[in-house]
Amino acid sequence: MDRVLSGTTAMEGMIEKRSHRQREIIARLRSGRTLSVAALAVDLEVSEETVRRELRALEDQGVIIREHGGARIATQVHEGPLHQRMEENADAKQRIARAAADLVPDGGIVFIDSGTTSCFIARQLLDRRALTVITNSLNVASDLGGINNNRLFLAGGQMDYDYRAFSDHSAQAFVRGLTPHLAILSVGGISLDRGLMDFHPGEAEMSKIAYATSQRVLLAADASKFGRYALVQTATLSDVDILVTDKPLDDDFARAFAHAEVVIA
Repeated sequence: MDRVLSGTTAMEGMIEKRSHRQREIIARLRSGRTLSVAALAVDLEVSEETVRRELRALEDQGVIIREHGGARIATQVHEGPLHQRMEENADAKQRIARAAADLVPDGGIVFIDSGTTSCFIARQLLDRRALTVITNSLNVASDLGGINNNRLFLAGGQMDYDYRAFSDHSAQAFVRGLTPHLAILSVGGISLDRGLMDFHPGEAEMSKIAYATSQRVLLAADASKFGRYALVQTATLSDVDILVTDKPLDDDFARAFAHAEVVIA
């Protein structure tokens, strides 16, 4: 009997260890980045084969997706409300915003999307004069409309209260008819193989329109977006003219954005 109990206890301990490891793996993947087997093994202080075994189990559960010697969390379909996202990586977004604002001249015609980093950038443009601002963001409109002889074009339609923005067919049709000098865009994820992605289908379509109609595109993205996947593809990496980010790019992304002006905030 003692042997049976001892064996049962050992099995329970093994199950608990595996469960703990899997929770730790999920916690590390929640950023949306793809992490390698080797990196996870070092971080968890286990063998690479142990990590592979746990990844297989998580893949079978539909929690993660294995790829290229690593894994990522299964694609999220929603980012959360704007006020919550404004608090994520706020320091990095603030640095990016200051650097990006330096690239916007007085008198420019600028499309600004409704992403959180774009909202930070809008706040840094309060001293610009005679801007023509095109936006689908209620926050951007509130910050930049009615000051410094600015003109404001706000895309209207049905409001998404989580995003505080308009991105339905009416809003898309309005933006499609305008031709800004510069589009300031945010992004949900940046991947070497899938390009630029967003979570919200309507917001993704607004980005596609901006890429197609703007003379130049400034993409503002903090380091957490690189290697991260989102729901809808919006553009290729080659469509970006200016990339403003908060950390130096790794070699693969540096090569992928070699065509663009890269500003490290």
